[in-house]
Amino acid sequence: MERRTLFPGKLLPIALMAPQLLLTFIFFLWPAARAIEESVTAANAFGTDTLFVGFDNFAALFTDSQYWSSVGRTLFFCAAVSLVAMTLGLLFANFADRNLRGKNWYRTFFIWPYAVAPALSAVVWVFLADPQIGLIGRYLGPNWNYGLNGNQAMGLVIAASAWKQVSYNFIFYLAALQSIPRSLVEAATLDGARGFTRFRTIIWPLLWPTTMFLLVVNLVYAAFDTFGTIYALTGGGPAGATETLVVKVYEDGYIGNDIGGSAAQSVALMVLVVALVSLQFKFLNRRTAA
Repeated sequence: MERRTLFPGKLLPIALMAPQLLLTFIFFLWPAARAIEESVTAANAFGTDTLFVGFDNFAALFTDSQYWSSVGRTLFFCAAVSLVAMTLGLLFANFADRNLRGKNWYRTFFIWPYAVAPALSAVVWVFLADPQIGLIGRYLGPNWNYGLNGNQAMGLVIAASAWKQVSYNFIFYLAALQSIPRSLVEAATLDGARGFTRFRTIIWPLLWPTTMFLLVVNLVYAAFDTFGTIYALTGGGPAGATETLVVKVYEDGYIGNDIGGSAAQSVALMVLVVALVSLQFKFLNRRTAA
């Protein structure tokens, strides 16, 4: 039986929804509309005069080899961050779901990193990975220098970004694991399903909706919310090795003063993420229906 909450009038529901709708408009809809508007215009160096140029900004963008390099770099970065963060979150949630001594402290400690600001997490990783003063970096050998080696820099920003997101995945996977009936797990154990076999055949299919939801969240996080971590840690370098699309939008728009081109990049990034999310939800609905 479906339970519904009934309100005596229309004023109270509107008042309850108004703060969230206002935040959505101010921080999502209005900036998106402004980005679309600026993507079809060109401004002078001082920003005092604009000219409608249609799709010229997009044409210049899609013929830029550096832009396509950033697209490939961003896709790899998003996939790597999502894979690492979700895998570790699931692994730690499995441990926390067991009857371990001090498991409440264990859960609390794994939730804390999510509250750390992106720029502050980058500072933490600087102190860990710096070749000269880093607690870990100074022991990685003379060849370790993420300020000069692009592959090392990419690996470092992936690790730093995934570290911050592990807590989010941990919370949802732990809640999903605790919602699985214990009788079902015990019955599978009595039937001889143990260890990885029990996880693969019983637990993992029940975690599939949560996994698809977290995949969407992690891809969006890696595409947009990692700017602070990347820019504070490497600044997009060395030589553009960690310049993802969100970093390129900032550098071209704020530093390069190309507002129209930067807006076109942000619109293209928004369309790309929306397309990926739509495909994932379509696949999830098909999998659920099956």
